[in-house]
Amino acid sequence: MAKNRRRGRGEAETVAESVAETVDGGVAELIPDREHPRAWTLLIDGAPQSHVDLADPARLSFEYQRRFGHVADLVAPAGRPLHVVHLGGGAFTLARYVAATRPRSTQQIVELDAALVRFVRARLPLDPNARIRVRSTDARAGLGKVPDGWADLVVADVFGDARTPAHLTSTEFLREVRRALRPDGWYAANLADGPPLAHLRGQIATAAGVFGHLALAADPAVLRGRRFGNAVLVASDTELPVAELTRRIAGDPHPGRVEHGRPLTDFTGGAPAVTDASAKASPPPPAGAFTM
Repeated sequence: MAKNRRRGRGEAETVAESVAETVDGGVAELIPDREHPRAWTLLIDGAPQSHVDLADPARLSFEYQRRFGHVADLVAPAGRPLHVVHLGGGAFTLARYVAATRPRSTQQIVELDAALVRFVRARLPLDPNARIRVRSTDARAGLGKVPDGWADLVVADVFGDARTPAHLTSTEFLREVRRALRPDGWYAANLADGPPLAHLRGQIATAAGVFGHLALAADPAVLRGRRFGNAVLVASDTELPVAELTRRIAGDPHPGRVEHGRPLTDFTGGAPAVTDASAKASPPPPAGAFTM
């Protein structure tokens, strides 16, 4: 078990220990943040999954989580409580962010790995005043229990063995997402791919067949097919505030690019939409793609 030592000015040395436990998806480990005493990084089988600061839940460190945060900020006027469905739990980072930035929001987290949920809740407890419900079930099954038109935002961040399961990549799945959304609601998904970006292109084509407006945020090197990485897809039946989203993402510590409209359509290269019959899991990341 690793130890992380910190010394504050005029204070005795303190020790924060990493903790690990075997969960359904592998070995989950929480590593203390050297710079922030109540912050932790969650790893699964050595790959960083999410970062949480219990002292400041509105501080998002991971690149893709910051992009999700921008989406949550822009989906409705500032301060308005949201109804949010999170497919994939991790360390509940985005749910904590929404609870902190939009009090009285009502949120549902759907996470298949019940052992991971217990591990995270025991060591990184949720604010008891936050309206957050956690269900340990399959993401698509949990989504099916969401009432029609309930959600302002549905977020998909689901990985098993570092891959998005095939049944969460299809037209039929996205139709179920659209059913659960309000007419002006948004869908946001964390997509991971590398050259030749066939998975990413197919996911954009699939979303374009279900939603009227799309935007894609990613590191330019990922969009050019130079490396494996994350991209955040945003979809809605109402026009997206692309200019403001672009401005925010360009100003991040790791700036990203936003594609939309005709350039995004051209990016798909004529890729066909994915159906349940043709769906495949996202490609596995190359060794060392996501290491600390």
